[in-house]
Amino acid sequence: MKGMTHLRNMDNAQPSLTSLKLFNFFIYGTMVIFTGFFQLYLQDIGMSKIEIGSLMAIAPFVSIFANPFWGFWSDRAANIKRVLLIMMTGTLLLVQLVFQANTYAMIYMTMIFFYFFQTPMFSQTNSLILTYIDGTQQKFGSFRLWGSLGWALTAIAAGPVIDRLGSGRIAIVFSIMLLVAAVFMFTLPSIQKTAASASVSLRGLSRLFLNSYFVWFILLGIMVSIPNTANNTFMSLYILELGGSKQTVGLAIFFSSIFEVLIFILFDRFLKRKINVLVGCLTIVSLLFALRWLLMAEANSPLEVAFIQLLHCVTFGGYFYVGVQLTMLFVPTPYRASGQAIYTLSWSGISGVIGGLAGGWMFQNFGAQAMYRTGTLLAIVGAIGFGWMWYNLRKHGYQPLHPDDPEGDEIEEYAAS
Repeated sequence: MKGMTHLRNMDNAQPSLTSLKLFNFFIYGTMVIFTGFFQLYLQDIGMSKIEIGSLMAIAPFVSIFANPFWGFWSDRAANIKRVLLIMMTGTLLLVQLVFQANTYAMIYMTMIFFYFFQTPMFSQTNSLILTYIDGTQQKFGSFRLWGSLGWALTAIAAGPVIDRLGSGRIAIVFSIMLLVAAVFMFTLPSIQKTAASASVSLRGLSRLFLNSYFVWFILLGIMVSIPNTANNTFMSLYILELGGSKQTVGLAIFFSSIFEVLIFILFDRFLKRKINVLVGCLTIVSLLFALRWLLMAEANSPLEVAFIQLLHCVTFGGYFYVGVQLTMLFVPTPYRASGQAIYTLSWSGISGVIGGLAGGWMFQNFGAQAMYRTGTLLAIVGAIGFGWMWYNLRKHGYQPLHPDDPEGDEIEEYAAS
């Protein structure tokens, strides 16, 4: 395969791959501290739900620019480790400023810069895994599940800790976890790429958007992900509104992630890496999303909300895993980091802006039930769209748009594998 990644010291790969698993554990654990509990800090300092929604919408808005920027430079520099370390350093420094800001305007400005470094970490971490396992027998899910473990276990442990320290001390817990993740990043071996794999241009990147199936995949992903991002932003406030505590919030986040491990193992073992099969899976996942939001709209207690989050492992976990695999099939290897960055925009970028702003407005004016019922309708529309894609792929098959382009040959090779 062209552009094959080669790892140095391959005979000693196992310790390095263990470091990659631990890096995923701590980087995801770091992010759940901010994602799951920062809204509570904002509420504690007196912000309304609309203000919190607009503030949290900064992250996906900034990610619309940050993800392609860091993805392109990861591909261009052919050194994703170095780029990730730069992003982690910027995140570590700026999170200190976020919690020192004492006005709404100052918080807003510092968070713009914070999210510029922080939001692309998920997509670049996915690319890091794919880069290290390229040409090996290792499976993506066996590494990504460590991220789910870090997310779940940190969430359940952080609730009581933050409750005792106070929400204003979130930055301390966040920084410690991020520094531990950096230690494991430094223990990873260097990656040596061929010249062909490092040949990246903006013109080549723009051709990704000429693939109609890839474009529809991104657009439908935005549709399905809008209610998911609204849930991520406001679930903790919904639990408190129903009479729950920070420990219940941590329990809900734990339930939402712990069984992702099982989903990744099952998908690694049984899921076929064929485009029509993967799109069919997204149709089913979208229907399960609709069921999840309908149940959330009907919930009457904080514990019900927490237990409903068990569906997260099948819905978001399934969507995330299948989406990463589809992106790998749709996008040529030299543009892998850029492709993953674009894919990330479908579940945290544009959808996050809409989910944060519209979700906050609906929550404030009509209540959480109306927000979740709207999410049910959006998920159903997404399921219909993915079902239509599946029907066309099954009937006509998948052919790269530019079969005469050398990059098109590589897509075809991936799609057939």
